[in-house]
Amino acid sequence: MAEPLDPRTDPDVDLRVPADRGELTAHPATVLAAIATGGVLGALARAGLQHLAPHPPTGFPWATFGVNTTGCLLIGVLMATLGHLGGGHPLARPFLGVGILGGFTTFSTYAVDIQQALIAGAPGTALAYLAATLLGALVAVALGDAVTGRLLRGGAAR
Repeated sequence: MAEPLDPRTDPDVDLRVPADRGELTAHPATVLAAIATGGVLGALARAGLQHLAPHPPTGFPWATFGVNTTGCLLIGVLMATLGHLGGGHPLARPFLGVGILGGFTTFSTYAVDIQQALIAGAPGTALAYLAATLLGALVAVALGDAVTGRLLRGGAAR
């Protein structure tokens, strides 16, 4: 697993703890701008991919499945990389993780796709998609983290 991130570079920490305040409290507008910019880019990429691979309500939503599992894989890669770098640049996680990958992946579309499949009379597709996405996302983030961590350690097992 990746090394834990330095709380000073992680915007998802408890800001009531003085050591956890870091960049977000020092430069909140900069962090929020990085998140917003990344979020726009990630959401545009997702929307473009979903537009290229539409699906009927009874069909398996391959585009959203691919977006969510790929995004989770990349989040695992990012977290292992930032952990290896001791957190990296203070804006790396807000821009890349929270912004780009947070905007790229989508729980809301996943939930709507399941609802639409159920309404359209395709409960098997809805259940398969629900389970495949959950399992795929968990495996992808673990795989991204584990493989990247190992590569960054020079391939040596720990």
